[in-house]
Order: sequence, then structure tokens, then C-alpha cells
Amino acid sequence: GKTIEAGLIFRELKIRGLVERTLVVAPAGLCLQWVQEMATHFGESFRFVRPADFEALRQVGGVDEDQNLWRLHPQVVCSTDSVKPMEGRRGWTHEQVARYNRERFDDLVTAGWDLVIVDEAHRLGGSGERVARYQLGNALADATPYLLLLSATPHQGKTDAFRRLMSFVDPEAFPDDESITRGRVAPYVIRNEKRRAIDAQGQPLFKPRFTKLQRVAWRSEEPGHVEQRALYEGVTEYAREGYNQALLKKRAGVGFLMILFQRLVTSSTRAIRSALERRLDVLELPDGQLSLFPEDIGEDWSELDGQEQMDSVLRARLKGLKNERAEVELLLSAARRCEGRGPDAKAEALLDLIRQLQRDEGKPDLKILVFTEFVATQDMLVEFLGSRGFSVVRLNGSMGLEERRAAQHTFATESQVMVSTEAGGEGLNLQFCHVVVNYDLPWNPMRMEQRIGRVDRIGQEEVVRAFNFALADTVELRVREVLEEKLDVILREFGVDKLGDVLDSEMAGVDFDELFMRSMLDPERAEANVGAFVEELRRQAAGARDGLHVLGDAPDLDPSEARRLEEHQLPFWTERMTVSWLRSHEHRGAAVRESRLDRGPTGCRSFQLRFPDGSEIDEAVFYRADASRSAARLVSIEDPRIRGLVEDLPTAAPGQPVSAVLVPGVSDKVSGVWSLWRIALETASSGRAERKQRILPIFLNDDGLVLLPTARVVWDHLISHGGVASLPGAEVASEVLAEEPSREEDWFEASRRAAEQHGASLYQGLVEEHQRRLSRERSKGRHAFEARRRAIHRVGLPQVRDHRLRQLAEDKRTWEDRMAAQEQAVPELAPILVVRVVREGEGW
Repeated sequence: GKTIEAGLIFRELKIRGLVERTLVVAPAGLCLQWVQEMATHFGESFRFVRPADFEALRQVGGVDEDQNLWRLHPQVVCSTDSVKPMEGRRGWTHEQVARYNRERFDDLVTAGWDLVIVDEAHRLGGSGERVARYQLGNALADATPYLLLLSATPHQGKTDAFRRLMSFVDPEAFPDDESITRGRVAPYVIRNEKRRAIDAQGQPLFKPRFTKLQRVAWRSEEPGHVEQRALYEGVTEYAREGYNQALLKKRAGVGFLMILFQRLVTSSTRAIRSALERRLDVLELPDGQLSLFPEDIGEDWSELDGQEQMDSVLRARLKGLKNERAEVELLLSAARRCEGRGPDAKAEALLDLIRQLQRDEGKPDLKILVFTEFVATQDMLVEFLGSRGFSVVRLNGSMGLEERRAAQHTFATESQVMVSTEAGGEGLNLQFCHVVVNYDLPWNPMRMEQRIGRVDRIGQEEVVRAFNFALADTVELRVREVLEEKLDVILREFGVDKLGDVLDSEMAGVDFDELFMRSMLDPERAEANVGAFVEELRRQAAGARDGLHVLGDAPDLDPSEARRLEEHQLPFWTERMTVSWLRSHEHRGAAVRESRLDRGPTGCRSFQLRFPDGSEIDEAVFYRADASRSAARLVSIEDPRIRGLVEDLPTAAPGQPVSAVLVPGVSDKVSGVWSLWRIALETASSGRAERKQRILPIFLNDDGLVLLPTARVVWDHLISHGGVASLPGAEVASEVLAEEPSREEDWFEASRRAAEQHGASLYQGLVEEHQRRLSRERSKGRHAFEARRRAIHRVGLPQVRDHRLRQLAEDKRTWEDRMAAQEQAVPELAPILVVRVVREGEGW
């Protein structure tokens, strides 16, 4: 929801010519989703930029050292923690830290963004003004004219952090914590709630959800299961001992590694086997090639999925613990034996569940979405299910945007099962599937909410069913059962669907990894650990909930407004205009009615369109309902080719035929000429004309009197009936008017004079509004340029600093030219439509 709201605001600012360069700053896990949704819903191309690639880009691309790489693309997405400033890093010189901050932070801030959108913006509030994320938010807010902050949980019960967040938007309005009041905050906040969303009939927009914890038992009569259980217990003991040693020796990297091994062994035999192999390779390296604790382990840890965490830790070549090599060799041997015995107990349970669901729902082709944390487990499941006759498609974080789209399309049209990692599932819209299996469970329950959210979306027509697999007789299962039971009480108490509705786990400082590992170290205290943990969550969630009153209440939604939009004639007008124009210009385009799309109860009208620029759409539809029932492409006024047709529509002019119409409530009292006029103020913006306009209806009766109330009545009738052609008694009277050209021109000129007279105040209002907007734009622009100048002066290298200052001066000249061009406003008065309103029975 927030992504779409932000996209609408971005598109509006761009269409107005106020925004050319846009930056989206989001958590790492959401960056690809932003790229995909901006392309899918708005046709806007954003580039996901990873600062870690800058060095390679300079070497391969031949980019100068003093060039700001953030300026290479006009629309960019980057992750929050990849660009926050850094005070220092162990083993780095002052120069290395300065270069890091220049490329990632200073260059980003000075890149000349017109609009900055920050997702999960509450994370920038921080615990103080020295915190890196706060410094990032403050610098970006200072250096951009337009700032949009998005958050589901903006107030976490900490007024000081919320005040810092609000100061990004308006520092003068929120100088201290006492300024955070409901009245002051209200003008800056737009608030909606997912759980209150309704459809056009007033029914909840989101379907109910059913979640079940699926216990998977090891059967003692199965030799393979016995060995799998022994492997689990062996790895658990290894992880427990390793974690204890890591705590004593303060080796955080090894602690992270032990946490991962414990999660891997509950995922699959293949996952733990491949990880043990990689760990053994590290332990066999010479001592000089090993490290104690690289600085980058632990940085952004909570933002990474399981596979990314495993890759970062194993790649770090951490030094071994006491007797670790012998222990790893023993466990690796056991893991290989387990794989040779046959499939995991969990894999067999998954197969049984899929077959049971197919029988229960009577759908042999039922679609199942399976989530795992690790690619090795994904590979195993794809092979296991594929060998048993299922069509399976995979999705993981290593796949590019086009590969992900192709996989999603395959799942929608062909495959029965999709096996996805968390990174692969980011940004997916899979509402055509309603069954989710969490094959292995992330310890943070909020990650499971994100997984289920892939199918629990607008357009889902079934009850969502989620099955969470957990191995029986394990400490993890005991912790999870108690945790879910106690969290469920909190959710009911707060009246929300998920804890994330009131609390961001990262901002709350709660560590699910620590909870699980403490319980692994002392299983007897598992329940007590969970109890204390949940009480802390309850306390923080209560504070966050109490802080929500500052934001005000979400508005009640009116289903009649949705029905009005659903029934609006714009799709009909767009289809009629597009198809008619292309068919009347066959030498430049074509519109062929398709007959093969016939889905849904009423069918689906689609066209094959070819435009004058040579581009084509094979299956184009103009109604949203048709698009949701088929693989066709929805064509709307947002398409630049369609918008171009609208902008080129001819205006009314003397000599053209006009319609003679009967208007209920008017034609029994008066007759005359009704006309619609556009009063506009046109300026140059970003190299193209920008028009601010008002529409004025005029009615001249047969005696030449101007009747403005009657003009409004006629306009209302034309709109409500869908146009002139659909009014009762409408007919084109071109022949009659042709016989009396002087009379028609008299009416036309009289209408123009009336529009000039009565439109003068409307035009003056446009001028005043334009001047106020220009004043605001100048103020914002000057402030942003000054902030960029200050940031550039922090650059230590004189050559780079001088280059950036010259670039800034050039940007400022361009901006000043644009402001000066907007000063030159041109008035316009243009007729849009002229209609003759006749009396009933009048022979005209």
C-alpha cells in the first residue's frame, strides 16, 4: 500500500515538472520490490544501486575519480544501511573511512535529488543525533526540495525519536519534544490502516487467514529418521558448545556462525552438510589466512536473510574453536550418511501435505508456495518434488528482475509448486495462490508475516492457509509454541493482526536469535526465557500503541466512493478514443479486436494495438476487471501514447457541427447555447509546457443573457449521463447551422466574451496560486543548494571538491533558468465543447 501511495505522489510531481531526479532509500530486503513495483504499476524505470560495486565500476567503466556516480541515473533505489555514514572501522585509516563516506554518503547527499522517498522511515529517528541513520536522514532532508517518509509504525512509543523524524519534514515546526502534539502533527501525516480497508461493497478487502503449526516427527522404525535425529542432536551440541566459547572469548562472529548451524540443521540435511563442508574448507586453511572477527560481520545482520547471513559468515574465514576441526569432520560424515539413507522426514511430510490438500480442495493442480531460508534446501526440494511428478519453479535472491518475473509467470500459468527463499520472495504478488508452507521457520516471527504477505494481498479470493513446519521434540518447537501462544494474547489485546502493526522488532531492540540460543543453552529455562522476552515486547508495544494517538485516527472509508470510481466512464472513453483514432489512421496504426480472450462470466474484450511509433500491444484491455482475469495488459490514460492522444484533442471552433440536445430540467424552461471553456496559465517547465487550468461552463439563453446556474445544471447532466451522445433526444444539427453561419458565429463570440468576463477571477486565482508555488519552490531550492554546498565542502580532496562545486554551480544555473522560465506565464482561453440546448418540441 505505501509503495503505491508513494508512486502516485511521485508521478504527480513528475507530471507537473517539479521532479526529474528521484531517490528511494529502503531496507535492503525491499529494494528490488521498489524497482519491480515502480515498473509494473507506473511504467517507471528505477536503478537499484549498490555502492559496493562503485570500485569495479570505476575500473571497468573508466569513470573519473572525481565523478559523482550517483548522478549516472535519474531514478535510483539504494539500501538504507549501505549509505549511512561511518565514524570509523577497526584496521582502517582515516583516509579509507573518508573515502568510504564520500562515495556512499557525501556523494549521495550532493547528487541533486528533487524528491527523496524513505521507506521504513522510523528507523532514521535513531536513539540520538549522533546515530548514523539519523545523520543520513537529516542530510537528505536538508538537501532535497521534496521529502516523503513512509512507515507503518512511525511512533514506537519514543517521543524523542518521533520528533527527530518529524524534524526531517519541518525542523522549525518541531524544535523540541513538547512540540509533538496531535494538532501540530496532523497537517504532515496521511494515515490509513490495512485492516480497515474495504471493497466497493463495504466488505473487508483482505480475506481471513488460517495458520497451523505442523509438527514433523522422526519415526523410530525408520533408520533414516533415527540418523537424522542423531545428526540434529550432534549439531545442537556443537552449536551450544561453540556459542558458549564465543561468549566467553567475545568472538561475535563465531557466535553468529553457531546460530546459523542450529538453523541449518532444522532446515535440511543437505543445507547442514554443504555448510559443514564450507566450514571445514576454512578450518584447513593456514592460520595466517584466518581472521578473528571481520568488522562487516554483524553489520546489517538483521536485514539479511538466512542464505545471505550464511554466505557472509562462512566467507569471513573465522578462526576455529578448540577441537572444532575434529568435531566438524565427525558431523560432516554423519550428514553424508543421512543423505545417503533417503529423503528428510520434513520432505516426506511436505509431500504428504501437498497430496492431502489436493484431495481436500478437489484441485489436482492446486498451487503451493514453499518458503525456505537456504538455497541448498531449495535445491533439494526442487529435485525431490520434481522426481515425484510435480512441476516446480524456483526463486532466490541470485536471480535478476527479469528472471524473477519469468518465474512468477511460470508459477501463475504452469507450475504447481514454487520453492522460494526469503530474498527471492521479496516484492512478489502471488494472490492467485492461497497456500503457503514455511518449510523452515525464521526465528523472527515477523519474517514469516512477510512470507505469508506474498499471497495475502489485494485480489486474493480464497482464505489464506499457512502451514509452519517444525521438528517435534526439539527446543525450537518448545520455544515457538510458547512464543506464539503468548504473542497471540498480545495481538488480541491490541486488536491487531500482527505485532508489526504496532512494533518494529529491529527498532524495539528485541533479539529473537538471542532468545532461541539462550533456550538452547539451558532448555529447562526455555519457557521462562520466552515469558520474560514477551513481557518486554508487551511493554514496548503498549508504549508504541499509546504513541499512536499523536497521529490521529485513520479515516473511515466510504464504499460509495469506490463504487463511483469502479463505475466511472473513463475506461470506456479511453477505449473508444484509442481504438477509433487508430482505426481512422490505419496508415499510422491499427486496432484489431481479439476473440481468443474469453475469461470470466462476462468475457473479456481485448485488442491488438499498433501505434504510430511502431510499438505494439498484443492483448490490450481497458478495464481493470478484464486485466485481473487474464494475462492481458491494462491500457490507461497513464500510457504516454494514450496521454498524447488526449493532449492532441481538437477544441471547439466556429464552423464545426454541434449537437442539439434536450436537457431534463432545463429544456422545459429555456433554450440557448451552452459552452465549456478552459481557462489556463501555461508556463515552461523542464523543457516542456506546463498548464494550470480551470474549467468554466457558460450558458447564453436566446435573449443573450448569461445564466451561470443553468450552465452548472447542464454540465452536471452531461457528466452524469456520460456525454452528449447519450442524452435523451441528442442529435447532430450540422445542416441547419450550416445555413446560418453568421448566427452561429454570433453565439460563439458572445460565449467567448462571457467566458472572458466571468473567467477573469478564475485566471487571477491561477496567477496568484502560481506565484505562491514559485515562492515555495525558490525557498526549497535555495535551502537544498546551500545544504549540498555545505556537504561538498566536507570533501577532503581539493580536486574532487572543486569539481563538485563547479557541478553544483552548473546545477544551480540550470535551476535558476527553469525558475525564470516559469515566471513567463501565458494566459489561454479555449473552447472545449459547444452544445445547443433546445426546448422540447422546438423545430430547430
